[in-house]
Amino acid sequence: MCGIAGTYRWPDGKAVTDRLTDTLAHRGPDGAGRYGHPVGDGEVQLGHRRLAIIDLSETGAQPMVSDGLALTYNGELYNAPELRAELAAAGVRFRGTSDTEVLLEAWRRWGTDCLPRLRGMFAFGIFDERTGDLVLARDQLGIKPLFLLRRGGGLVFASELKALAAATGGSLEVDEAALVASLLYYWVPDSRCAFREAEKLPPGSWLRCRPDGRVDRGQFWSLRDVAAEGQERARSGELPDIAAVVEESTRRHLLSDVPVATFLSGGLDSSYLTALAARDRPGISAYTIGFRAEDAKFEAMPDDLRYARQVAEQFGVDLHEIEIAPNVLDLLPQMTYTLDEPIGDPAAINTFLICEAAREAGVKVMLSGMGADELFAGYRKHLANLLALRYQRVPRPLRRGLSRAVDRLPVATARRGYRSVRFAKRFLSFADLPEETAFRRSYTMYDQDELLALVNPDLAGTVDDVLTEHADVYQDNDLDDFVNRMCLGDARMFLPGLNLAYTDRSSMAASTEVRVPYVDVDVVKAAFSVPGDRKIVGRQGKAVLKEAAASVLPREIVYRPKGLFSAPLRAWMSRDLAPLVREVVNDGVLVNSGILRRDALARMVAEDAAGQRDFSKHLWHVLTLEYWYRGATSGSGQNAR
Repeated sequence: MCGIAGTYRWPDGKAVTDRLTDTLAHRGPDGAGRYGHPVGDGEVQLGHRRLAIIDLSETGAQPMVSDGLALTYNGELYNAPELRAELAAAGVRFRGTSDTEVLLEAWRRWGTDCLPRLRGMFAFGIFDERTGDLVLARDQLGIKPLFLLRRGGGLVFASELKALAAATGGSLEVDEAALVASLLYYWVPDSRCAFREAEKLPPGSWLRCRPDGRVDRGQFWSLRDVAAEGQERARSGELPDIAAVVEESTRRHLLSDVPVATFLSGGLDSSYLTALAARDRPGISAYTIGFRAEDAKFEAMPDDLRYARQVAEQFGVDLHEIEIAPNVLDLLPQMTYTLDEPIGDPAAINTFLICEAAREAGVKVMLSGMGADELFAGYRKHLANLLALRYQRVPRPLRRGLSRAVDRLPVATARRGYRSVRFAKRFLSFADLPEETAFRRSYTMYDQDELLALVNPDLAGTVDDVLTEHADVYQDNDLDDFVNRMCLGDARMFLPGLNLAYTDRSSMAASTEVRVPYVDVDVVKAAFSVPGDRKIVGRQGKAVLKEAAASVLPREIVYRPKGLFSAPLRAWMSRDLAPLVREVVNDGVLVNSGILRRDALARMVAEDAAGQRDFSKHLWHVLTLEYWYRGATSGSGQNAR
């Protein structure tokens, strides 16, 4: 796991690549390297910052150069042993034991045809001295990031957007469409980028630059096709053995020459992975978090720690408990710098603090349960959208009366919040809507009218574009299974746009690699081979995964109510951050620049303070957006630490 960067036919490429690589130092404190070579009327420069995980010797250093190929690579290949054996049988002689060398030799033998054979997480740039071609590639599911920027016949790329911003001297302009998308989702979809000229290489794709200025693109893996193939297998009655697939993926994800630990929240996903990992690595360490007692009480948060302790004791896991009582006033600007784009999920703070604690204890690699909810329908929104179909059969007068009654209920008093009321209000905000609109509304921040009221009227067309994009992605499939349509939408948008993005940036800020065994090509294929009525059974989400886990974990862990890997936002907003919210509403850069409307923000603050509606998440994201925008428009091209 590393930081990669480079330039191709770019003015002053050597100095720019050094600047890119320096900005990524946190991603790889174990080593640095750069490679240069003439190409056409310019040169190629590849930079690398190393976090040594496999083959800690110099034979694993990068950029790796061998017989006319140069590679800068960020990732881990979990099927590297099999690929190595196949290549060795074909006569390849390896100098070391790194998966980097396996990738380089696989490329030499198969070119882009090697890409669908790779099982892991990766983003890389590979240069061929004979042809002068540079190819960039990104893994099937978008676990690893790759940002790029093209000007004329030149290109610059890096693992993080802040590196491109630094290398271009603050000349990048904010894309207001990305800001609108960020307001809607509280993250920026993978199809958009916060700066206008920059872009993200799409998951499962490659891009080739040629010396004559031509650029080719290709897709080597399609989640849409995988879901369609899975539906055909499900129709034929070929149900996969989920327990075997998850167990095999977890075992592969433990491949490492340095210590590996796990996240352990006490919920199903992390508990299952931790139990499986402990079989292979007895005494493995795990990390869990808790919050200040007063914050947890105000938020009515479940006591996840006792479940984490139970799992740790049963499976002989060395559990490290971290109480989070963060100074959010300091962490807020730090996290907006870390996350690259305006992402308003406070779970990023949890990830960073856990990884920081693990790194201080000498742990470089962590396993996370990320992805299970998206693939196996584990979020409340999945069940809620199914329940909405039944709710729509209730006579309209009864629905109207229920809606009016719930609307009058407070979501909080001065002493505590009422989660059940918040959930009820949320459900009724989308329960009557058509499928795609309801699904979007069940997890985004605003409906169309609310978003239009919040932003500058000149951005009304942009709001339409962003909403249309969601509809296009959600409806781009031939699945006849409602639950799997939701899972596919999440796996294409929510997973890479939010969860994988903040996990990568937050963990790498602490120089720690996070691996995601559920977000594995074989697990994904298996997940979409399970029909929706086996994923949600009655009111149980992730039913098929729970069946698999029940052979390993106690039932009270498997079937406990779903926890949240989040933070006590209402407590933070009503206490620590209240003065900052007032400042941003009254005199913030977003308000003064006209992007956000002061009256709409003030109304949100007033309704939240009165306990009538819960806008804590919305206001937290406004704060993250404000800090990100200040940095992005300050002239430096990046947020201040």
